[in-house]
Order: sequence, then C-alpha cells, then structure tokens
Amino acid sequence: MSLVRDRTVHPRIVLVVLSLGLFMTLLDLTIVNIAIPSLVDGVHATLDQVLWMLNGYSLAYAVLLITSGRTGDIIGPRTMFVIGVILFTAASLFSGFAQMADQLIAGRALQGVGAAILAPQTLPILLALFPVERRAPVFAWFGILAGLAVAAGPTLGGFLTSSLSWRWIFFVNLPVGVAVVLLALRLVPDLRPGQRHRLDLAGVAVLTAALFCLVFGLIEGQRYDWGTVTGFISIPLIIAIGVALLAIFVIYQARRQDREPLISFAVFRDRNFTLMSLVLGAMGFAIVGLYLPLTIYYQSVLGLSAVAAGLIVAIQPGAMFLTSGAANGPAGQRVEPKYLIALGLLLLAGGSAFIAWSAQSSSSRWTFVPGLIVSGLGMGFIWGPVYALATRDLRPELGGVAAGIINTVQEFGAVIASAAVGAVLQNRLAVALHDRAVAAAAQLPPSARSQFVAGFSGASRGGFEVGAGQTGASVSAAGGVPTSVAHEVAALAHGVFANSFVDAMRPALILPIVIIVAAAAGALMARKRSVIAGRGAGDAMVAGVPGEGALTA
Repeated sequence: MSLVRDRTVHPRIVLVVLSLGLFMTLLDLTIVNIAIPSLVDGVHATLDQVLWMLNGYSLAYAVLLITSGRTGDIIGPRTMFVIGVILFTAASLFSGFAQMADQLIAGRALQGVGAAILAPQTLPILLALFPVERRAPVFAWFGILAGLAVAAGPTLGGFLTSSLSWRWIFFVNLPVGVAVVLLALRLVPDLRPGQRHRLDLAGVAVLTAALFCLVFGLIEGQRYDWGTVTGFISIPLIIAIGVALLAIFVIYQARRQDREPLISFAVFRDRNFTLMSLVLGAMGFAIVGLYLPLTIYYQSVLGLSAVAAGLIVAIQPGAMFLTSGAANGPAGQRVEPKYLIALGLLLLAGGSAFIAWSAQSSSSRWTFVPGLIVSGLGMGFIWGPVYALATRDLRPELGGVAAGIINTVQEFGAVIASAAVGAVLQNRLAVALHDRAVAAAAQLPPSARSQFVAGFSGASRGGFEVGAGQTGASVSAAGGVPTSVAHEVAALAHGVFANSFVDAMRPALILPIVIIVAAAAGALMARKRSVIAGRGAGDAMVAGVPGEGALTA
C-alpha cells in the first residue's frame, strides 16, 4: 500500500480517530443491552424480537466482515472506514425514530452493515503505521477502549433511558459519527494498493450465502423449534445448506490461492493467529452468553432501574482497568502473552461462576460485586495480549482479510451464544414457569388456580416480555379473578417469574463458562517465540508507507 498524498501523518492521532469510530459501535452495543427492558416496553417486543434486535445486528455484521476487509485492501481502508461510519450514523438515526419492533430490528441490521464496513479497516492502517515493538500499547489502548465502552454504555444508557427516552441511545451516535467522518477525511492517511486488485465476486456470493444460512439458522432455530420454517424449508436444512456452501467456498478458495482469493490461506499458516481467532470467538460467545441473561435479571428480577443496573455492570470494566495497563505495559511484555491470556480467561470463568452460583430472586445488588471484580480483572489480561499475539507474525498486507476473519469468528461466537444461551434460557424458563405456577397456585382460592397456571403456560407459548411489566401481568389481569385476591395473584405472579428466571439463568450461564475454560486451554498451545523476531520496525514499511518515526512530528 502507499499514501495517495505526501503529507505528514501522526500515528497517535490516527489511532484516536479510528478509536472514536470503533468506540461508537461498542458504546451502542452496550447501551442497547442495558436499555432492553425499557426499549421493548416502548415497541412491545417479545423475547424473540429482543434477540433479533441483538442478532439482526450480528447477522449483518458477521456476514459482511470478510468481504469488507478484502474490499478495504482493494479500494483503501480509509475510504471503507468513512463509508461505514456514515452508514452506521444514518442507521442510528433511523433506529431512534422507530415506532415498531420490526423497524427497530431493521435499523439495528443497518447498523450492523455499517459496523461491518468500518471495523476491519483499523487493523491494516495500524499495522502500516506501527512497528511490531510499538503495537502492544496500541492494542492495550483498544482493550481500555472496550472497557470504557462497557463502563460508559450501561451508565450512559441508563441515564438516557431514565431521563429522556430509549430513543436517545441511538441519537447520541449522531454528533460522534459526524465528527469521526470529518476527522478521518482530514487526519487518517489514505492508503491505497500499489497495483490494481480485483474482488473475487464469486467468492463473495458463496461466502455471503453460506454465512447467512448458518447465522440465520442459529438465530431462528429456537423460534421454529428447530423444525419447519415454511413448506419443505426447515432450520436443519438451512444450516445444512450453509455448511455445504462453506465447504464449497473453502475448496474454491484453495484453487484460487495463486491468484487473488477472497481469503488468503497464508493467515492460517500462523498458528498463533488461528488460535487467537478461536479465543476471540470464545470471548464473543462469553460476552453475549453472560450479559444477555444478566441484563434481564438485574432489572426484571431484582427490579433495579436502568441507571442502577448500569452502575453495577460498570464494576467489571472498572476492575479491567487495573490489570489492562499492567498486562500491556513493560512489566506485562516480559511475560509470555499466552500465559496472561490463559490466566485472564480462568479469572473470567471463575468470576462468572460466582455470579451464577450466588444469584437468587432476592439477591442484593451488591451480591455479585466479588464476581464482577474477579471477572473484570481477568478481562484486563485478555484483549491486548490476544491481539498482540495474533498479529505478531502477521504481514501488514494481510491486515484487511485478517481483521475480517478475526471479527467474523468473534461475531460468530456471539451469534452462537445468542442461539444456544437464548434457547436454554427460553426452554428452561417455560418449564420453570409451569412448575412454579402449579406450586404457587395452591395458595390461591380454587376458582383462580387453573386460570393462574394457564396464564403462565400461555406466556411460555407466546414469547416472554422482558420489560418492567414482565411479572405475570397477563395472569393478574385475567378475567374472572376476584378483586379480593387480585393483589395476591399479582404478588404470586412476580414471585413465579422471578424464581423461574433464576432457575433458567443458572444452566444458561454454564455454557459460556465452559467455553471460556476451553479457550484458556487452547491459548496455552500458542507458539512462544516469533518466527520473524528480527523483522521489528521494518515491517512498518509497507510499499512506501514510512514507519512511525518518519510519520510523527
């Protein structure tokens, strides 16, 4: 790649601009998570639709990452970055004005497209501007940035939701998006390929179809009970088609490695890159798998406000700051990264296990602080070392496709978590609601018992509301319930839901914990020494792009 204009570039300023773009997408994700109960009350969404508000974003994001990363290699990463920010900002505006759940799902999907376009562009730019020995602090910054987003998102989201409206969790992106576009056009170098390249359109079509089928099947499987969608089309058939298309894509790409494939298999010859991609996939699974049940639990079971829930969640990234600096600073660089990563993953698993073990329907908001602190300390050991190890031996010209692969694997982990954890949560909740409703009904007059149980059975068949009104409102409001026992019915209904959700949440949380432990074992298989240890700053010279020393004032 080369600069299309000969002008001084300041890598640290470029890092800040790129960080703002990524921060916007990360902030939006955490804001949406914490605002789910208030948001779905406003658009009358069921749990299925809530999952689509999260997974519609993930579907578009996962399907397009590799293609957009490769497109950035062809037309320039800055151009794609700016396009992605513009689309994400416009989609945020559309989402903010949504009146129905389907409109909000569409807006979130468009946000996913914008995020998929911008996200893979940062890595090739940074690989071109920073030599190997200067990259650890860069990745440390992105780890801190992720922590800031996790901390600020719930708190800011809770404040906006409580003080203004859930719509402002989207409107807040508008000034940030406009500022990022203007700064990127002015300050980020316009890197272009030194020769003409062509996009493998056939590869794009096959890969897009494969990923769409796989992600769609995983997301919608629970909704259709893993059976028929329409006519002869079923969820297993859709997933099978996705697997078959993915196999065809791999064979097709293998035959194009001597030309211009969509994915260069050279990236997978680096064992560390492959292993760290899988670790990031596990992290994607863990974050969604842990936060989805806990977000509902904090507000719908414990009854916390959005602001209070946000402040509790912020303890975790707050603890992350304590270890992130050490892990990515001079002291941390003297320790082999794979050991830091394994330690961080085990701490994350241990803290999460404490939360799952200690959760009760009557728990205090402070009950989970030890688990949040331990898991947060663990996350500080993960993000920076993972990216540093994944890119240590990576050639900068592979940055675009590598970023697309890393982000795709991570998002695929998140999608699988939504499908798996969502399925476990919904199935166990349906069973628990019925069993606890039967037990609680014994405390009611005989005339109200059958209707009380039937109300929860109907709720389990129709999808679960997760807003503030999700405590059996349909049960307490059912016709025929005497006024004299209405209050008792409402109290029992809340107790049934709260205890049932805890019963369902515990097995749902086991899945991400197991995945995290497996990722820790995989991280220990990484190669200790760089195979290109002597390359150093020289790899910052990418077809005419000067290294950091020449770019800084």
